[in-house]
Amino acid sequence: MSASELSTPVVQSAPPRRRAVVAWAFYDWGSSSFNTVIISFVFSVYIVKGVVGDARPGGFSANTWLGLSGAVAGLFIALLAPVTGQRADAGGHRRRSLAIWSALVIASMLGLFTVKSDPQYLWIALVLLSAGAIFAEFAGVSYNAMLHQVSTPATIGRVSGFGWSMGYFGGIFLLLLCNFGLIVPGHFLPVSSAEGLNFRVIAVLSAVWFAIFALPVLFAVPETPAGPRQRRRGVKDSYVLLKNDIIALYRSDRNAVYFLLASALYRDGLAAIFSYGAILAVTVYGLGSAVGFGIAANVVAAIGALTLGRAEDRIGPKRVIMIALTGITVTAVILLFVHGPTMFWIFGLLLAAWVGPAQSSSRSFLARIAPVGREGEMFGLYATTGRAASLFAPALFALFSGLFSDRMGIVGIALVLGAGALAMTRVTSPPLPQAVTIK
Repeated sequence: MSASELSTPVVQSAPPRRRAVVAWAFYDWGSSSFNTVIISFVFSVYIVKGVVGDARPGGFSANTWLGLSGAVAGLFIALLAPVTGQRADAGGHRRRSLAIWSALVIASMLGLFTVKSDPQYLWIALVLLSAGAIFAEFAGVSYNAMLHQVSTPATIGRVSGFGWSMGYFGGIFLLLLCNFGLIVPGHFLPVSSAEGLNFRVIAVLSAVWFAIFALPVLFAVPETPAGPRQRRRGVKDSYVLLKNDIIALYRSDRNAVYFLLASALYRDGLAAIFSYGAILAVTVYGLGSAVGFGIAANVVAAIGALTLGRAEDRIGPKRVIMIALTGITVTAVILLFVHGPTMFWIFGLLLAAWVGPAQSSSRSFLARIAPVGREGEMFGLYATTGRAASLFAPALFALFSGLFSDRMGIVGIALVLGAGALAMTRVTSPPLPQAVTIK
């Protein structure tokens, strides 16, 4: 494929229907069950406290093992995500790929029902969590690539923001259901906590939740046509094609390459906010539990994504990203100097309000500049560059917290966000088209 073909602007032949937009956004709502409940707030905590406890399998803590398994999953994603997206684009089976990878995520979640509260089950949990993370990232490549199919160039920001906010709200509802139905003393569902049964049921509930809300997009959003025959390659040849495409992309559209690299940095910082925010809330600012704050943070992040997603279609994704990164960095600096739960609630929620728009506009930025028929491959590169940079924020957080204090770990995250913002100054925002109404 030539450089001119690689940089072809996106053309929307007909406005998408609201039914397709809502169906697409419901996937965000459903898939949040894996990230919010399984990875972030509930099942991973059960593994640390309920499954492993004070034991040190192989001489390491549960946190260390979770980190190692996450690193292995990240390596697989970095190596395979671009090619899986490329092959889905070329073969015209983006929707089929989304269905297959989603089913595998759901199967991994169902498998977590076997993880009882005994250290010997740690290894099963690690394998299933890693597999689920890999499959979820592959599914996300196809799902994000569908953004073009459910939006127009003039509405892509608000549609992306709507989907992202639906993901936050879906996670909130499921967290509330799990917390009051299966976790807190006197929970209303008649499930025993013996052998971690209530948490194992949460894994099943989350899988069912995902399955139900993943279905609409598979029926409402049509399959994409197959790409040119010359792009339909075997797995080995796909890597050769990928290398050639990256070289062509750099030669024809360095702005896209600069964005991939810049966003990889600040997305690492955004991920670290969610990874370490709950830890800091409890250990530094004195919150008794982070669950309530987690729910509130998801609410304001959703509102932020929804609000600035609409503004993005008027001012452009780069401005939204830069405003959000500036807001996050300033708020993080303020958090270095305040104390107590009240101050953390105020500025922690303000921080969360900026995270949603930064994530949503990053997705729509790439969708705006992705060549027609190559969206899956571009989002595969998006996943890969993000994973390649995923060690910076955790490493700097550990460095500053280890040398100084847990509170100073915030500096490490802020440095990564600042570096990403600085790199974004070299990136040019794509032009904004005239408004087009969604039917």
